[in-house]
Amino acid sequence: MRAKQLFGITVLDKKVKAVGKVDDVDIDVETGKVTTLVISLQKGILSNDSIEVDFDSIETIGDYILLNTEIEEEVEEEEEAEQVTIEVEEE
Repeated sequence: MRAKQLFGITVLDKKVKAVGKVDDVDIDVETGKVTTLVISLQKGILSNDSIEVDFDSIETIGDYILLNTEIEEEVEEEEEAEQVTIEVEEE
């Protein structure tokens, strides 16, 4: 499989939960091997828009990429932060 064929593949964690899609890959220029996948995350997972996953964390590659690790969902801190209101004193 060529590295460019990885782009856009849906990534599942070890609980077979959709995490996101492959957005980029890092390649070791000396060996030509993929070392890291950059995954664009689905809304509601972690606080970043993307994460990097070591190639060693991949269990299988096919129609989907299955990881051998679990990606934790973020605690809804970001949504809570957006709901904070600022009180203004009236004169």
